[in-house]
Amino acid sequence: MTDTATAGNKRIIVSVDAMGGDRGPAAVVAGLQRSADKNPDIGFILHGDKPELDRLIAKRKGLSQVCEVRHADDVVTMDAKPSHVMRNGQKTSMWSTIEAVKNGEAEVAVSCGNTGALMLLSMVRLRKLPGVNRPAIACLWPSTNPGGFNVMLDVGADIRADEMDLLQYALMGASYARNGLGLRRPRIGLLNVGTEEHKGRAEMRVAHELITDAAEAADFEFVGFVEGGDIPGDRCDVIVTDGFTGNIALKTGEGTAHFVNTSLRAAFKATVLSRFAALLALPALRRLSARIDPRRVNGGVFLGLNGTVVKSHGAADATGISAAVKLAFTLAQSGFTQKLAARVASASGPRQDALTQGQESPVGQEGKNAE
Repeated sequence: MTDTATAGNKRIIVSVDAMGGDRGPAAVVAGLQRSADKNPDIGFILHGDKPELDRLIAKRKGLSQVCEVRHADDVVTMDAKPSHVMRNGQKTSMWSTIEAVKNGEAEVAVSCGNTGALMLLSMVRLRKLPGVNRPAIACLWPSTNPGGFNVMLDVGADIRADEMDLLQYALMGASYARNGLGLRRPRIGLLNVGTEEHKGRAEMRVAHELITDAAEAADFEFVGFVEGGDIPGDRCDVIVTDGFTGNIALKTGEGTAHFVNTSLRAAFKATVLSRFAALLALPALRRLSARIDPRRVNGGVFLGLNGTVVKSHGAADATGISAAVKLAFTLAQSGFTQKLAARVASASGPRQDALTQGQESPVGQEGKNAE
């Protein structure tokens, strides 16, 4: 694999776990082919069964020129316990994928594998950024915003989150929205049981105050508390919540989308007249399907680590893999990890010191231009 793109620019190298997904390495290689065809500035380090991967890559025109294969004997299964992977997973494709980022050989990692194992492995091998208490997983959610998506975090990295964690999630979510979605001044909302300032648990009300105070210096707009109905709405660009609530919301949304899709198919097949109506509605249904297609927003980003890791859905096909790789490339190209580290260090650190001393302190201005 060459280190330079045809245009003369240095390639962005993406480290990819080829073995963790439900559809196997064939879907991963097909997704990489789509990404390589669209982007001459991307390269891959692919981890897994080398004989099988070499055979799959050989069938794809030009892919071998931008893809290096590293053999891994073992695979992290979906039912593997994260602690077991940490003790015994050194020869797995997932471990090798993260190591390439740790060693500076790749800018970002992508895996379809076991989420718990991937998060624990990423935390231990890459380490948390200074000042980050709990890393978060951020996902993209289809919305009525002009860009078509909202960011929500945390969606499952940790079920707990206190007021300082929620503040850090707001800072990290704003940085992700800037560098991943191109939003200059993101709008942040804090997910709660109501929009009134007196609603919610005590830590939610304190987090509301902290995020309000940090908004001006961190250059984002805080819209206050938001409710579940605002997740796909246009009131904000980033929804901040704890991992327990976020994961339930995410799985509920996925289940609801599947239910609506199944119900519509059944309704249109019910009678001859409804089948005719389905033919008339087919163009609109296709547009709707493309609009909410989860493959287009495939990829949860692990935030708060010394390296960027994108978790693809385990059942992702070639389209989903390509979307996750595109997200990984975009973040790597923007220097996202470095900008996120600067934001957290400049904004969160001084405020933590102030809380420890029992007094308020302005957010550090040195982070104003971090992004």
